[in-house]
Amino acid sequence: MPKQVDHEDRRRRIADAVCLLVDEHGLEGVTLRDVATRAEVSMGAVQRCFRTKDEMLLFALAHVGERVAERVRNRLAAGPAQSAADELGLVAGEVALLREEHRAEARIWLAFVAGAAVDPALATTLRRSYTALEELLVRLVTQAAGGAEVGGPALGGHASGGAVVARTEARALLALADGLTAHVLVGHRTVTEAEEVLRAHLAGLWARC
Repeated sequence: MPKQVDHEDRRRRIADAVCLLVDEHGLEGVTLRDVATRAEVSMGAVQRCFRTKDEMLLFALAHVGERVAERVRNRLAAGPAQSAADELGLVAGEVALLREEHRAEARIWLAFVAGAAVDPALATTLRRSYTALEELLVRLVTQAAGGAEVGGPALGGHASGGAVVARTEARALLALADGLTAHVLVGHRTVTEAEEVLRAHLAGLWARC
């Protein structure tokens, strides 16, 4: 009886191999042959999963974004009951990829960001990841500043104003966390300094709200 192949599992294995190669050589250094070797599958298996290298890179980028999102969800679910403000700080720290164990992931993410600047398909996939993170941050800012309902007095006094403020704050926090990834990676800021920047920004957010 032929061995059953879990195609989604194989696609994820290949995506992990792509990420390892991106970390070592950048996007331009990724070849189908090297991916097959690193994933321990045949060239034919890679080509059955992905018709082109571009398709494979798009899947790998989405895979990285989902890996970060899943880690955020797991940390929120596994921790003790905490305030939305504490959850917001936790999510911002995860998105910034500041911890040493996430340094390789930060390099991979920034390699894809650089590629997305000149590749519209990568840019589209990257925007989807940013949008999902933004929506999570909007929800947490709203809950932390005014409870479950958008637009309490602390967020502008009415629903439409509150929603605008919450989204603006979420966008600023996402941009800050994303920028700190690069600053730490190139050595412009230490992890401790980056964490201090995040804490100061969050303190200012609560003061504004």
